[in-house]
Parts: sequence; structure tokens; C-alpha cells
Amino acid sequence: MYDPSQLRTFLMVAQTLSFTQAGHRLGLRQSTVSQQVRRLEAAVGRPLFARDTHGVELTEDGEAMLGFARTILEANERAASWFRGTRLRGRLRFGASEDFVLSRLPEILEGFRRDHPEVDLELTVELSGTLHERLAAGKLDLVLAKRSEDRPGGRLVWRDKLVWIGAERLRLDPDRPLPLIVFPPPGLTRARALEVLERHGRPWRIVCTSGSLNGLVAAARAGLGVMAHTRGLIPPGLAPVPDRAGLPDLGPVEFVLLHGRRQRDSAARAAADRLAAAILAGPVP
Repeated sequence: MYDPSQLRTFLMVAQTLSFTQAGHRLGLRQSTVSQQVRRLEAAVGRPLFARDTHGVELTEDGEAMLGFARTILEANERAASWFRGTRLRGRLRFGASEDFVLSRLPEILEGFRRDHPEVDLELTVELSGTLHERLAAGKLDLVLAKRSEDRPGGRLVWRDKLVWIGAERLRLDPDRPLPLIVFPPPGLTRARALEVLERHGRPWRIVCTSGSLNGLVAAARAGLGVMAHTRGLIPPGLAPVPDRAGLPDLGPVEFVLLHGRRQRDSAARAAADRLAAAILAGPVP
């Protein structure tokens, strides 16, 4: 039998590829994280991570352990819930940014629904800025969105980089304003793109605005212009704009989980905690 706490630590290190970040997210010291991973490797009898001065990578056995660890922890949770006799009920108001909806959210919601069939999920898919506003107004219990500079809190799920993307055939004229495809306000990606362009003195014009990510992607695929987007979530048919185009760097982006301050009841809090744990335990997009 493998220790569930060691398996959870292993999954977090595998997700972040950093013993330090895993410790921060689990609330453990780095030495404790390293110790738990070593004990799991001793129980397995094989190394699960390759460590060197450049970073941390999963070994072939570590890749195999990913699936085993998730299966073991899911079975353990289902068994514990069954014998505790405590089944979650009620309604959970969950908000997610469109970026995440098109990646691994369906997989997470499928697992959550299987484990907690009596929780009614009210899903809101919106711009990150709008989700922050709805959470502050007490209209959501849990939000997964980009971290806002105005609201720096939240528990880090994933860190990446914003990049300019467009159709591969798109050619930009450096002597003309940059054609932009953007979300409407209060889109955080829109605000970042415009702020960076203004700071670098790069002329721009908005050629397409849509509240739907699918709408923006369609416009970009049609060659209307460029859009700012998370590097790890680039939709098919689009590609990063080459460095030779001379567009300014957009900087990092962080996706965070935020709990509502005015959750309605204990059932909503418990459901939000379970869904947050499922998101944090899964692989990054």
C-alpha cells in the first residue's frame, strides 16, 4: 500500500516540477516534500524524478505513477466518503475563465460529478475580470481565473506567459498600427495588451471585439489581426507571432483559485473545497 499523503505530494511535484512550489501549495517545508518523495520512491523501488541543477523531470516510472496515484487517491476518497456517510449536497456556484474551459475543465467536472452526484453545479463562464466582480458581489462560491493586479489574492494553480498569437500566414506591417483582436472590458488580457503597447509606444487599432473566445479565435484564424493569449493554451490553427515582428513582451500570467467571502452555507463551502482540491491535484493544462 502506498501512503496517500506521499501520493498527493508526488502529484503536486509532478504538476509544478518544483519541490519548492509544491511545498508552498501544500503548506509544507521543502525538506518535508523531498522526504515524502524519497519515501515513496523507496516504497516503489525506483526513482520517480530526475533531479539536476537545471530542474526536475519525471522519469518513465514517474509518468506511470501519475495514473496510478490519481486512481489510488480517487478510490481512497470514494471509500472514505462512503463509510463516513457524508455525501455532499446543495448548489455550488463556480466561475471559470474561458481559457480554462477549453482545456482540462471538462475532465475535472466529470470527476467531480462522479464523486459528488448530489451537488448541483451552477457554472459561469466569463471574462476573468467579470468573474472577480461577481465573486466580490457574493454571486459565486469559487472562481478559477487569471490573477488580477487589483485583486492579488488567490491560490496559485498555474503560471505561464502571455504571448501574441495569430494565423501562421499573417504578415504585420511595422509602419501601420497593430491590428488587435480583443475581449471587451473588463478583460484582463485586453487590459494587459493595451497597457504594454501604450508603454512601448506601439500604435494599435482594434479590428475585432468579442466576448467569446471562440469568436476571437475565428477572427484570428481568418487573419484579421493578433491577440494576446496564454502560451500553454494556444488554440489549433494559431501560432505565436515570430520575434522578428518586434512586438513587446506581454509578461507572465497566473491562474488562481479564489473562494467567495460570503458563501451561503456549510454545504457550499464543502463543495467549493472539494472542487478546489480536484483542480489543484490535477495536471496543469
